Amino acid sequence: MVGSMPSRHARGGAPGDLNRPAVTAIDQQDGAVVVRLSGELDLSNAAEVGRTLDDACARDPDRLVVDLGDVTFIDSTGLGVLTAARLKLRSRNALLLLRPQLETRRALEISGLSRQMPIFDSLEQALAAPL
Repeated sequence: MVGSMPSRHARGGAPGDLNRPAVTAIDQQDGAVVVRLSGELDLSNAAEVGRTLDDACARDPDRLVVDLGDVTFIDSTGLGVLTAARLKLRSRNALLLLRPQLETRRALEISGLSRQMPIFDSLEQALAAPL
């Protein structure tokens, strides 16, 4: 069909991604909260991810590291959730992104969010980076 969205499997998501929890871990390390996300970040799970990031921001961490290494797709709703979390932190420079895959990195760059939320290749780099 012309103009239709590709299926989740065609976009690179595995069959069953809809049932995979978007939030896979929340850890605290060296004054930072690290939230690990997976699968597709879109309208179907934006509320879940948003609540998790809100809870992380409420801890008033020195930095909030969002690990996107297992995220296979992000839409504008997912980008909006990241932006909303950034605005809730004491320091807007404290939201750091970790290991986005190519498609997610491209969305961050096209949207301009990669200029507002630094991207790191390792957790060690994100934890050591000056804010």
